[in-house]
Amino acid sequence: MKKIIILLTIVFATHMAQAEKVLSLGVVPQQSASSLAKVWVPLAMFLSKQTGENIRFATAPTIPEFEKRVAVGRYDIVYLNPYHYTLFSKSIGLRAIARQKDKRIQGIIVVASDSEISNLAMLEKAEIAFPAPAAFAATTLPQANLTLGNIAFTPRYVSSHDSVYAGVAKGLFVAGGGIVRTLSTLPKALSNKLKIIWRSDGYTPHAFAVSSTISPEAAVKIQNALVSLNEQGEGKNILSKLGFNTGIVKSTDSDWDDVRALNIKIIKQ
Repeated sequence: MKKIIILLTIVFATHMAQAEKVLSLGVVPQQSASSLAKVWVPLAMFLSKQTGENIRFATAPTIPEFEKRVAVGRYDIVYLNPYHYTLFSKSIGLRAIARQKDKRIQGIIVVASDSEISNLAMLEKAEIAFPAPAAFAATTLPQANLTLGNIAFTPRYVSSHDSVYAGVAKGLFVAGGGIVRTLSTLPKALSNKLKIIWRSDGYTPHAFAVSSTISPEAAVKIQNALVSLNEQGEGKNILSKLGFNTGIVKSTDSDWDDVRALNIKIIKQ
């Protein structure tokens, strides 16, 4: 009888541990944690309801810190930029499951709206703000094009897209790198102080990926839940807040081969 009770206790404890397991949804901190939470917490709640898993939003204070946390497996589900995905799919076995539908990510360079600068050549020897060395569209694409144009510049890394925009608007930097989506989410009072002078070609956008510790069955559940956002009123409202108005589609690792082909080299500050 004693053995049976012990066995039942172990089974019950194991069941409770599994029931209480939290899956973290790690989101690249392109914006402040409070701004991200407003739109990503509803997604985490939706995914929890659809999958039966306990999924919670998580991020990091800076993009470099986010990179470190991804590298050590801190997140179970990750939303990360295309370049980061190509790195971590190889190093820690992240598996892509979804991405934004009919979307090509573009890098931009912005200057103050009253600036006389209108093209990249006019940025010769300028200090240019970027979110982080490995921010794909907001940093690596603009820097690659500046380098191809033999335009000398000094990179300054300021931790987020919002910090880039604020720094340029305040006159702390001549220009800054970003992406259209984060620029479009700024308050009008700030975005009106900026103008785009350059856009990159388009590439496969950010990936939703799962850790190698997530079972194939759980990955499919999460993938189906993401795609189901397209079909429900609640889901479409979440997509709108995220800026994913075209919806979400299932994805596979090879979708990011266009990014791998760039053979990106990171410029340190």
